[in-house]
Amino acid sequence: MAGLSTQPAIADNKTLADFEPANIPKRNKFAFACAILASLTSILLGYDIGVMSGAIIFIQKDLKISDVQAEIVTGILNLYCLVGSCAAGRISDWIGRRYTIIVAGAIFFVGALLMGFATDYAFLMVGRFVAGIGVGFALMIAPVYTAEVSPASSRGFLTSFPEVFINGGILLGYVSNYAFSKLRTDLGWRLMLGVGAIPSVFLAVGVLAMPESPRWLVMQGRLGEAKKVLDKTSDTIEEAELRLSDIKQAAGIPQDCTDDVVQVRKQSHGEGVWRELLLYPTPAVRHVLICGIGIHFFQQASGIDAVVLYSPRIFEKVGITSSDQKLLATVAVGFVKTIFILVATFLLDRIGRRPLLLSSIIGMVASLTTLGFSLTVIGHSNEKVTWAIVLCITMILAYVALFSIGMGPITWVYSSEIFPLRLRAQGASIGVAVNRVTSGVISMTFISLYKAISIGGAFFLFAGIATVATLFFYTCYPETQGKTLEEMEGLFGKFIGWRKEAKKLKEMKTTTKEFNRDDGTSNGEIQLGNTVTM
Repeated sequence: MAGLSTQPAIADNKTLADFEPANIPKRNKFAFACAILASLTSILLGYDIGVMSGAIIFIQKDLKISDVQAEIVTGILNLYCLVGSCAAGRISDWIGRRYTIIVAGAIFFVGALLMGFATDYAFLMVGRFVAGIGVGFALMIAPVYTAEVSPASSRGFLTSFPEVFINGGILLGYVSNYAFSKLRTDLGWRLMLGVGAIPSVFLAVGVLAMPESPRWLVMQGRLGEAKKVLDKTSDTIEEAELRLSDIKQAAGIPQDCTDDVVQVRKQSHGEGVWRELLLYPTPAVRHVLICGIGIHFFQQASGIDAVVLYSPRIFEKVGITSSDQKLLATVAVGFVKTIFILVATFLLDRIGRRPLLLSSIIGMVASLTTLGFSLTVIGHSNEKVTWAIVLCITMILAYVALFSIGMGPITWVYSSEIFPLRLRAQGASIGVAVNRVTSGVISMTFISLYKAISIGGAFFLFAGIATVATLFFYTCYPETQGKTLEEMEGLFGKFIGWRKEAKKLKEMKTTTKEFNRDDGTSNGEIQLGNTVTM
């Protein structure tokens, strides 16, 4: 009798990671399309970052503003994002992920038009405020929706799409700078900023073809709709059933409930969630929160926005003085950044998050240190130092490449998948808030910083911060590749002791696979609901 009850119990404890089919399934095309449409929201931020790097040159000339005003109007959008990202978590739980994306596009559309028609500095700041709210919405909702709709086999690939589109937006912004730089000064920068409204129109149309997040549908008790979405976005029907089972468990819905619509005990759109996240977190939630905040902080504190936003000024320090040449050099930065983010999307689910993250941040430390050295040599020389100029340009391109192949996409992938379902929207909004505040501080102070400690000293400082990040990531960040979203919490809780938990989980899965192979009952298929009671 005991022997009859042991095997099914093990089968019921299986997770998606336990099943390794002989042939790797093709990527789910429907999930792929949903991820692309959701990630289009990230173009809004990317375009604004890219276009402001060049537009600010002409804004300064036209509006006669100081360097301090220039760095404020350049970086202030990141702080305005706070309003949007903080509101987006609650609103997405209220109206759904899909309609939150529409809200993001509509707000940015208005902001882009306001910036394009700005007549003075104050008017421009109003436009930046409105656009910032839209970007905050977009940054929070894109990775959350994509993570929730993606099958585990390609979640890293698909969840990296927001970062891909941020980089695509940056490149478009750089190209826009160069294209409109030939126009009159007062017209050129307004067109640069105003055409940013165009992507938001395509976004609003594209959302109509997207389904709602299956996890949000389950939280609303709409199990029938959630099952239909999961059937379309999973690699197999068995995986869809297992994903639905996991989500129902996380939402507190009995596994034997098969009604299309059920009553779910609801909180008041986030009531209690903030308390669990910030005031009374469990050890696992505290670990997840620190990792989520930490990766967003170090992504920006290592200086990426200083390079992307102020690359024309950096190239000017190197010795490139022509506006055309500076803008073309920034296009090269955007091109390299976009190419390497595309490479990263194909490596995330093959190599894993942790190896890519660590190799990326170590390379960033080396490139930032070398960049600081070469800029220092150029700054202290009265003659043109060709080797230092070449080294400087090479290190700028190397830095953005190394950032894009690891630190850039993994920040969004990792932070969107580690939070438990009940905390995911608010946890993601906290991460975005930290990301944008840090970015805002860097972008609003970089000119003042390099005037105070030299431009070479500024990059030495970024290299020091990246070194601290390397130690933090190595110590506290477990690998999440191949784990379902609902089992992530089991990996967290012991900070530096996570390796023991990961080893136990791996051994348990190995034992389960060997048992099933020796027993010969599973035949490589997912067994659901077969518990035998005698």
